[in-house]
Amino acid sequence: MRVQKLSLLAIAVAAGLSLTACQGDNGASAGTSDSSSAQSSGSQSSNSQGSGDSSASTGKGTATAQSDTGNGASATGSNSKACQTSQLAFSSSGGMAEGTLIINLKNTGSATCTLKGFPGADLKSKDGTISAIRSKLTPPQVSVKPGEETRFTLHYPSNNSGGSGVTFTSLVVTPPDETHSHTLPVSINVPASDSTGPAITVDPVGTGK
Repeated sequence: MRVQKLSLLAIAVAAGLSLTACQGDNGASAGTSDSSSAQSSGSQSSNSQGSGDSSASTGKGTATAQSDTGNGASATGSNSKACQTSQLAFSSSGGMAEGTLIINLKNTGSATCTLKGFPGADLKSKDGTISAIRSKLTPPQVSVKPGEETRFTLHYPSNNSGGSGVTFTSLVVTPPDETHSHTLPVSINVPASDSTGPAITVDPVGTGK
């Protein structure tokens, strides 16, 4: 009877150890499953952050494109056509110094136009025509809005010789880059000479006062 009881006790202990071992394996399996889930969640979180960076980068690209368009619009708006003779009003006035004549050019058109260069300036008298020589000044580019004006200066030698000299009664003005002219009435008296005296010169548009 004692031997039989010991055998039953040994069987019970062995069964208990076997059950404990099975429960340990199940726990390890559950732990592994939890770890895999955590890794999967972490991977999803990382992908989500990557998508956010991609979206931010796209937004920056869009902003840059809008900025370039704005610059392009500004550059296009600054381009103006050359002033034509037909959209300019001409007038003359005495200069600050003796022997100078100011020619005013007013934009009578509806859009801004530009002028750059030397005008043609031909003085006419009963004895013929003299074309003014260009001065050494550098021509600026002048932008003239509707209703505004710019000017250039004509320089000529004053007649202090005591003689009658030569009197010019009209000035033919041709704006830069134009083929059409406008004639102004003037009264300019210069000494009669054999072309050894000071020449009649013209400054570029946009210079002088």
